[in-house]
Amino acid sequence: MKRSAKYLAMFLTAGLFLFAGCSSEVMEFDNIPPSPPRNIVSVTGDNCVDLYWDASPERDVAGYNIYVSDSYNGKYTLIGNTEYNYYTDYDAVNGETYYYAVTAYDFNGNESELSTDVVYDTPRPEGFGQAIFDFHRFPENAGYSFSNYAVTAFNSDYADFFFDNDSGYYYLDVWEDTDIQDMGKTNSIYDISQAPLSGWVTLQQGDNIKYVEAIEGHTYVIWTWDNHFAKIRISLITPQRIIFDWAFQTAEGNPELKAKTAAVRTVHKNVVKH
Repeated sequence: MKRSAKYLAMFLTAGLFLFAGCSSEVMEFDNIPPSPPRNIVSVTGDNCVDLYWDASPERDVAGYNIYVSDSYNGKYTLIGNTEYNYYTDYDAVNGETYYYAVTAYDFNGNESELSTDVVYDTPRPEGFGQAIFDFHRFPENAGYSFSNYAVTAFNSDYADFFFDNDSGYYYLDVWEDTDIQDMGKTNSIYDISQAPLSGWVTLQQGDNIKYVEAIEGHTYVIWTWDNHFAKIRISLITPQRIIFDWAFQTAEGNPELKAKTAAVRTVHKNVVKH
């Protein structure tokens, strides 16, 4: 009987030490959210907007939430999440402006504050592999109308530009109420983010058109007569035609062709700037 009591006492003492040892290790609960994502950029698409940002530095980040609003200081609504540092908003509508913010969340469900970068974007339509022809030989199929997304006659009221093979020298022509500028060689049409503020081709004395040399691989920005911005990139030139990709900003007066700019240029046309 004594022996049993002795072993019972030893067992209780060992259990007490074991319990004391376990209680000395305090279980830590992570309630610290990650830092907000930084350096968010947007890429304008056709009825979509691509978003990219720097990957969060914290090791326990599990993913990112994407929010959208109709103004920078407005109410942001969750539209999706991703485990990667990029996201595409396929619900964006051409001609509408969207403000985006991103948060990071960790494996414990802690979510960061909204990102503070000013990121807003206006999707616009685009097209690829479009052809127009030399206006000397094919006048009815030499022009292109961005507003109608269609080939038109070079002298149509809707023609925004047309192709000109002048005795083996190739040009892009616009009428006097339209502006054009060669942005140089590019790898794709997406390399040009927005319309420039200056550098437009001037009207030569005695002419009623403005023109730039047409060069394969170059991208050109056009400021249309009705105060819209567009860009084209020539992929092929033959004596009869050019083939080009294009993008057209349907929001009037908005110079954004990929990423938003806050700069505003005074309009010299008879159009009210919004």
